[in-house]
Amino acid sequence: MKKTIVIIDDHLLIASALSSIISSFNQFEVLYICENGMDFQEKLNHKKVPDIVLLDVNMPIMDGFETAKWMHKTHPQILIMALSMQNDDSSLIKMIKSGAKGYMLKNIQPLDLEKALESLVEKGRYFPEWASKKIFENVCADEKELKEIKLSDRETEFLKYTTTEMNYKQISEKMFCSPRTIENYRDSLFEKLQLRTRVGLAVYAIKNGYSI
Repeated sequence: MKKTIVIIDDHLLIASALSSIISSFNQFEVLYICENGMDFQEKLNHKKVPDIVLLDVNMPIMDGFETAKWMHKTHPQILIMALSMQNDDSSLIKMIKSGAKGYMLKNIQPLDLEKALESLVEKGRYFPEWASKKIFENVCADEKELKEIKLSDRETEFLKYTTTEMNYKQISEKMFCSPRTIENYRDSLFEKLQLRTRVGLAVYAIKNGYSI
């Protein structure tokens, strides 16, 4: 039986193109297209609930973050694959925090799109190489061991702020310390947690209950 998909994207040409591509895949079929999260909510009242939602990050009325949070709360069985034009850290962090199980760029090749959807179904998640290698392989490699690492109160506080959209200067103001001190916290956590990016810190924080 084919896995069913709903595409939520305010760019109808892109949504239609994705739908046409997916229709050529043996394992998947598109049920319908929605312009935003609100449109999806309304259509769910009288249409079938999909197995997968391809969800645009930036949309008017009800964007990807709000829609993902709503789906995670009301339809947690739906696998959410976020769609974005850019591989920016902020959107990745927010979408993971909102409940997305996958993240891909809109310029993905058809063959890679099929593999991404297959991975989402088989493994329960899909993240492109630029994200997965830097984040999940490090964070998920030995989660139990990471939890046993002792962090100071200030490092823990800084770790929580990495899940927000604040930059390092704003975090330093929030924590009443200098930007240099914030860099010290960051570097210390990089070493303790064996991570290299803020995205890695944020994902570790979210997975271990440190997010704000």
